[in-house]
Amino acid sequence: MDSRFIFSIHKLVKYPQPILRITNGGKSLKQNITFKQRKELEVKMSKVFKENIKGLSTELQKILLDDLVTAFQNRINVLIRAQKKRSY
Repeated sequence: MDSRFIFSIHKLVKYPQPILRITNGGKSLKQNITFKQRKELEVKMSKVFKENIKGLSTELQKILLDDLVTAFQNRINVLIRAQKKRSY
């Protein structure tokens, strides 16, 4: 499959704005992750994984980094929910 085709489909995906719930002293705090924060996280991950992804095309690197950020945010949300269930 042509990577240009994959990338054009990937750009059409709409991401809901993630919400992180962090407990602090029994109180639940909500924090919206902004587009800017998401991009900053993507830049940091690109630096960390630079050597591992250098063999990929630029388009595929962008797709992978976007997927990594999404997976990271989802994992945080799952862990926060698990932590919240334990505290009840």
